[in-house]
Amino acid sequence: MADELNLDAGDMFQDPEGFYEPEPEPTFAEHHMLSGQTVRVRLVGSHPLYGNLLWNAGRTSSHYIEQHADTLVKGKDVLEIGAAAGVPSIVSAIKGARTAVMTDYPDVDLVQNMRHNAELSASLIGSDSALHVEGYKWGASVEPLLAYLPEGARAQGFDLLIMADVVYSHREHPNLIKTMRETLKRSPEAVALVIFTPYQPWLLPKTEKFFPLAEENGFRVMKIFEKVMDDVLFENDPGDERLRKTVFGYEIRWAAEELN
Repeated sequence: MADELNLDAGDMFQDPEGFYEPEPEPTFAEHHMLSGQTVRVRLVGSHPLYGNLLWNAGRTSSHYIEQHADTLVKGKDVLEIGAAAGVPSIVSAIKGARTAVMTDYPDVDLVQNMRHNAELSASLIGSDSALHVEGYKWGASVEPLLAYLPEGARAQGFDLLIMADVVYSHREHPNLIKTMRETLKRSPEAVALVIFTPYQPWLLPKTEKFFPLAEENGFRVMKIFEKVMDDVLFENDPGDERLRKTVFGYEIRWAAEELN
């Protein structure tokens, strides 16, 4: 009879032990500041958005910010877009930014890891600086980001935007420009740092289309450096090795007609 059958499947539908590769464990990396201080950050074990890496552009951005801290970050409000481990945001806070907001795609693992790194660096940050973490999708409403600013500054925006290795995502260029327009303070001194390495050198012409698009949308662009690193980040990648070692740096500011 059907009601007498034993239909208990036991463990037959459970995957055998070791069937799936275990998730890679988080790793740690250190960024050595020019001041001699060390910023230690945790990297997620593996992630499709590359939160598991400490990028050359992030390190170079951090050194550039440190070198120009008096004019770029001290007492200023800073927003990092696409922060990953968040070293430039952390360095900005250490060097005296009034507000530093570290953002990346609103993925639970990425955001939790950024929060962990912010907490890990808390002892290096002075009492006059505030470091915040927020998940943010490029092109989305910027109100949650502006809410971290002191009340009197929310209508004005941020003095510095840090955009390290974000322009590789060509389809996101319009959303990045939109976010820039809605978060960068309308001031001649306000600046967005766009710093990147062409890890796929054959796509460099598409990556560079970001800059004329920025100019079409009310900004002026100035190349500020081109730095060749000692080593490539991905040894086995194809393409021109020198380009894969090179970090390009640009400043983007408001065009004069946008300030009138």
